[in-house]
Amino acid sequence: MPMMKLIKGHWQLIALVALVFVFWSTPVVVPLKILIVFLHELSHAITVVLTGGSVESFSISPQQGGLVTARGGQRFFSLSAGYLGSLALGMGLLLIALRTHWDRAVLGGFGGVMLLVTALYVRDPFAMAFCAGVGAVMIGMAFYLSRPICDLALRMIGLTSVIYVPYDIFDDTIRRSGVRSDAYMLAQEFGGTTMMWGGIWLVLSVLSILLCVKHFLGHDSNLHFESRSK
Repeated sequence: MPMMKLIKGHWQLIALVALVFVFWSTPVVVPLKILIVFLHELSHAITVVLTGGSVESFSISPQQGGLVTARGGQRFFSLSAGYLGSLALGMGLLLIALRTHWDRAVLGGFGGVMLLVTALYVRDPFAMAFCAGVGAVMIGMAFYLSRPICDLALRMIGLTSVIYVPYDIFDDTIRRSGVRSDAYMLAQEFGGTTMMWGGIWLVLSVLSILLCVKHFLGHDSNLHFESRSK
């Protein structure tokens, strides 16, 4: 049966998604949520730089908020990049874990990016401790742990992004459309409404996830641990 094949081929991903949902409102998932906020702010920063601007400061908070202060750049693209960019980065990490053997290099590279961002742009204590600490842990994992463990870490980050971003878009721009979000600022500066921009981003994020599942998930995404004979 197709459903049984789906479960058999992807039971590990299904289990990880279930675990994230079970612990969603507990402190266990908070570090992962803050890491997705880092990806959100990193997407803003990358877009600012790519469109000719410069980043002045970078911050994330324990309340799962974040802020990038920048000069120049294309405001429309930089404001639009946060949610969709963090989803793209998260999906990229997930696909690397599923379809390549680059897990250790990518996890170590991710950690190096966090340390670089910390050194260049982060100044407040919590963000410095979080970014430097998580970055160092990622580099340590890449050097000392096996590829399947690094693969599992990338899967967890990618899956949390896939789950968190659409929820965050809905919560920030539709359920609480009056809060000062990226969509709120985009509506103020370029027209439209917060809910309109949030709705567009929500549709794009869901379509991206569905396309990823359809075209890149494959028939078997499970990790297969090799047994060592004595």
